[in-house]
Amino acid sequence: MARFTTSDGLSLHYTDEGSGLPILCLAGLTRSGADFDYVAPHLTAHRLIRMDCRGRGRSEFDPNWQNYSLPVECRDVLDLLDHLALEKVAILGTSRGGLNAMGLAKAAKDRLLGVALNDVGPELDPKGIDFIMGYLGRNPSAKTYAEAAAAMARAFPDFHDVPEARWLEEVKRHYIQTDSGLKITYDPHLRDAVAAAAGQTAPDLWPYFDALDGLPLAAIRGANSTLLSRETLLKMQARRPDMIAVEVPGRGHVPFLDEPEALAALHEWIGQMQ
Repeated sequence: MARFTTSDGLSLHYTDEGSGLPILCLAGLTRSGADFDYVAPHLTAHRLIRMDCRGRGRSEFDPNWQNYSLPVECRDVLDLLDHLALEKVAILGTSRGGLNAMGLAKAAKDRLLGVALNDVGPELDPKGIDFIMGYLGRNPSAKTYAEAAAAMARAFPDFHDVPEARWLEEVKRHYIQTDSGLKITYDPHLRDAVAAAAGQTAPDLWPYFDALDGLPLAAIRGANSTLLSRETLLKMQARRPDMIAVEVPGRGHVPFLDEPEALAALHEWIGQMQ
């Protein structure tokens, strides 16, 4: 199990597999590197690096929840690149991971080869944020994986034709079975950090998106996403006409990334960096 120590002394988990083009996968707000298990078999020709952000997955929880912030997470990414002696990487960022990628483009663009955004952009739909706040930091009421899988199918009506086996895979990756029921695999104090950020004036993220100028760029949107609207995707395309942009039918926030549309976009994006 690979680990590294951040510049402020926290121990974080990562995986590093394969060789070739280095692609760093950054997961969503409450998720871990396991989020990319579905796409990984389709990227075996490349070096796939996955990091569990502080307070998530197998990484150490931060005793100061105020450090669960985008600037600190971006610093952690740079610490990992230095640990691996990697000058540059491509970033595949899902949701918050995509916000991290835009932050890195603003602060350390010379470390990036390209960026692919999975269902995230510089404008976040309040409907999606409200939905996330409805479960953030709370253990599910379901007591078993089977119960949780059935509940997810009901809770995510924006996802169509998802087999029960896929929902079961999802809950096994992101919950821990205990004698008292299922537990989340991240620090519950992440909710405090997000709530505190929500109480402040939201920054204009368009300059961060514009910082991606000149880098190979892809954007994947779930056609039923409640976080990345179609209008925002169109605005992104207007600012970056060369951006690879696709919508994945029958998916909400976020696509699994093994859908044909998502894979086609990712392979085209990777081709621009080879």
